[in-house]
Amino acid sequence: MSIGIIIMGLFIGFMVGLTGVGGAALLTPVLILLGINPAIAVGTDLAYNSITKLFGSLQHWRQKTINLSLMKYLAIGSIPSAICAVGLLHLFDSFFHNQEQIIKHALGYVLILVALATLVKTFMKRNLEWNSLQLKPVHEKKALTITIGVMLGFIVGLTSIGSGSLFALAMLYLYRMSPSELVGTDIAHAFLLVTAAGIMHAGIGNVDYLLMINLLLGSIPGVLIGSTFSAKIPAKPLRAVMAVMILFSGLKLI
Repeated sequence: MSIGIIIMGLFIGFMVGLTGVGGAALLTPVLILLGINPAIAVGTDLAYNSITKLFGSLQHWRQKTINLSLMKYLAIGSIPSAICAVGLLHLFDSFFHNQEQIIKHALGYVLILVALATLVKTFMKRNLEWNSLQLKPVHEKKALTITIGVMLGFIVGLTSIGSGSLFALAMLYLYRMSPSELVGTDIAHAFLLVTAAGIMHAGIGNVDYLLMINLLLGSIPGVLIGSTFSAKIPAKPLRAVMAVMILFSGLKLI
């Protein structure tokens, strides 16, 4: 048991509950900056995220706010891609012993991308009219959806980041969905993706289970407390501050 890690989990959980900004974008860079091996930080974060996303997915399944067709096509692309990313990372380390450097640099660039995506999503005004691409049914955008899954799934497998924020932004621009359906589909797909990538990382020894348990002990009550306060505190300025913090974390890792 580590009180410091539990408190960190509490804080990250609280901020996620309060702002909705992805926990991985906050947690993984903090773990690396604390001196934890980047591969362990990524693997542990994916396993931790799998458990937290499971509860969210079950809730949205009960509420019937998951677009199963969209989730299926995204997963067809993202899951094999994430598995390939973990396998390639392990292969590169076997030959070049540069896994730590690859993860840190990839993480830095993805954090910058996530920070910019968060700022766009926070301040973007939703148009009342849907664009022509959004109006097309999901089955007509099958190839596009699988391609998005492949590209973003690789990023998630490599860095543990983007399973929520990057996929949510793609769904926001390309698919016609209600806000609750977008959130539900995003969480359910993220659960499948981070579970697959987490199992791969666990298989090559990149998951610190004690660290994961300590984080969960803090983050679960943190999310509940943050969610309670979210209705009383304006989330937009907080999300902007969080995005700037994520941006600086990314710049520091490059």
